[in-house]
Amino acid sequence: MITSTWSDWFVREEIEGADPSGMSVWFLGCNGFVVRTAETTLYVDPYFGTGEHRRYAIRMCPVPMDPTDATKCDAVLATHEHTDHLHPPSFEPLLDTGANLYGPPAALDTLSEESEGPPQTQYRRVVPDDKLTIGDISVYVRGATDPDSHQPVSYVFEHKDEVFFHGGDSRPTHTFDDIGREFDIDLGALAFGSIGHVYHAKTDSSKPENWYMDENAIIKAANQLRLTRLFPTHWNMWKGLEADPSGLTRHATTFSYPKVVEIGSVGDRYNVDKPGKVPPMFAKTSDS
Repeated sequence: MITSTWSDWFVREEIEGADPSGMSVWFLGCNGFVVRTAETTLYVDPYFGTGEHRRYAIRMCPVPMDPTDATKCDAVLATHEHTDHLHPPSFEPLLDTGANLYGPPAALDTLSEESEGPPQTQYRRVVPDDKLTIGDISVYVRGATDPDSHQPVSYVFEHKDEVFFHGGDSRPTHTFDDIGREFDIDLGALAFGSIGHVYHAKTDSSKPENWYMDENAIIKAANQLRLTRLFPTHWNMWKGLEADPSGLTRHATTFSYPKVVEIGSVGDRYNVDKPGKVPPMFAKTSDS
């Protein structure tokens, strides 16, 4: 069962109450996003859990919504099989709208082993080089490199001349060079964190884990992708694996990319075609 920190106002007023003129994204925390146009609503790697899948996995950011409160969802897309990217309690209520779940075979195969959940007819297996058309958004499936995952993918979302990239938990990879040459990416989300001690129940002990990119790797990836704007994710999610993205702008000074580092919080909205946060609906004034 999901318990939203913010009741239902965020999904009702901010996400579904918006009328984007182009393509907008809302950060859900962890590596989750809502990608929306006026016609289409997509959820990418939604995770509204608190770490219950692993002992001492402690979520440090709020849970912005209960997926049962969502009434608009045309598709859910997962980059890989890890619980904080493919979490049945988080995505299954979204499929009640009739949406399909897209993900790599290795990820969706883990779900087929479960006896409960949505019908398999709502699952769509994707592999690199696939192209999807969901509403008025084109989704290009591309490769990714995550040593902790099986068959991960990344996604490129295109609406008219606006392009948003979601890399999942990928590290730098030659595939990113190809993506950077193929697409003119306005905004790209990449996982950023630190090495920290993670508890493992099998050994009843902790050991250092390196699950995400550090400041050197994420800037390298941003240059491979030729990102105009970089949005670091994951850095404020798990206790012990947190990082501070505020230094990335200085770190990128001598590199061609990114031009801008967008440091967002849970619930923040960004228009893909222009830098800066979009103020929440409740913050609008009579002069807005």
